Amino acid sequence: MAFFSSDALNPGVRKREVFGWAMFDFANSGYTTVVITAVFAAYFVGAVAGGAHWATFAWTAALSLSHLIVMFTIPAMGAWADRHAAKKRLLMMTTLGCVLGTAALALVSPGAVVLGVVLIVISNVFFAWGESLIAAFLPELARPQAMGRVSGWGWSLGYVGGMLALGLCLAYVLWAQAQGQKAEQFVPVTMLITAGVFAAASLFTLLLLRERAQPLTQTEGAAGWRESLRQLRRTFGQARRYQDFMWLLACVAAYQGGVAVAITLAAIYAEQVIGFVQQETMVLIFVLNIAAAMGALAFGYWQDRLGHKLALGITLVGWVATCIIAALTTTKGGFWYAAAIAGVCMGSSQSSGRAMAGMLAPPAQLAEFFGLWTFATRVASIIGPLSYGAITWMTGGNQRLAIGFTAVLFLIGLALLMPVNVQRGRAAALGEGALSH
Repeated sequence: MAFFSSDALNPGVRKREVFGWAMFDFANSGYTTVVITAVFAAYFVGAVAGGAHWATFAWTAALSLSHLIVMFTIPAMGAWADRHAAKKRLLMMTTLGCVLGTAALALVSPGAVVLGVVLIVISNVFFAWGESLIAAFLPELARPQAMGRVSGWGWSLGYVGGMLALGLCLAYVLWAQAQGQKAEQFVPVTMLITAGVFAAASLFTLLLLRERAQPLTQTEGAAGWRESLRQLRRTFGQARRYQDFMWLLACVAAYQGGVAVAITLAAIYAEQVIGFVQQETMVLIFVLNIAAAMGALAFGYWQDRLGHKLALGITLVGWVATCIIAALTTTKGGFWYAAAIAGVCMGSSQSSGRAMAGMLAPPAQLAEFFGLWTFATRVASIIGPLSYGAITWMTGGNQRLAIGFTAVLFLIGLALLMPVNVQRGRAAALGEGALSH
């Protein structure tokens, strides 16, 4: 537990509780690493959809549908969780949903496009709900001056979890291929491995993490949801009070679109454009996770020293460089350079955004405001991959042009970051920023 420094934690917060919180990042990262990035994405396009010209667009459309569902549910869910002090209760439900949905992906065989789409939508919705709920615990655990550091702890440990899940899957794939098995035989087993790692690691979170919030109402059922929706409308009605948080949401909606492209389409780009085979892709993603873990941890400390805004801005410049290199390179070696930069920027940019949201969220409305943060990330997750898929489709498969366009999303995010004033936003959240319930 020496890794988690007590001086970064709020009074009364124990190190083992922060370990439990960070272990959820460890648990759920296998889903994004194996299912969304390294294995199932390429399997869906190449085997399930048979490499059809519409396959990449179908994959991005399925993910976009899941993000739409999250967008229209998570802000109200967050408001309800705040009013009923139910973040942990909902976290347990969403974890079970994602684990079962991931395991069910083992049923998807070549040609089963509809089943694959349905299960990806279900599992990704539960994943996103859980990601939002776990993030809402961050300001309860970390001191304001250490928000970036603690967020970095979780995000870096998350990439270790992603590497564990991917490493186990890679070992199995290599064994299966040595036995002469094909993708439709070994990919389903990797889904079961990923679900098992998620379930086992999340037990630390569910056992160690405390629900510190106090319920603000005893109203349950439909009436409770109506109260939560009214609270959400009041928050939007007073958006000017939280102008810096709203600017951050706009920034997140832009740059996370580019991050979503890297997460959901890296394996497809590597295999179909650069010429990687599946084992090489898995190794590439494994190394990318190492770089991401180092980036999240290092930038977490630098963010608290440099300032949240400057740290995030640096990572966005790195993302622009990544897209340009990936679009221009024609060799596997050149793509490895792009992947290395992407890895460092991926962990640091996502961790930085989460820490900034924690700084600007009113303490009494953490789940609600992180629900809005998740709303912005889901908007991004639609805009990024869907625009990539559409450009690829309209240009007859020109993925280089699509990855080049992705750099524009990071430039827009950089421009939208400029108006954010962290000190002013923090004062709004702590002063008269906390809305009455």
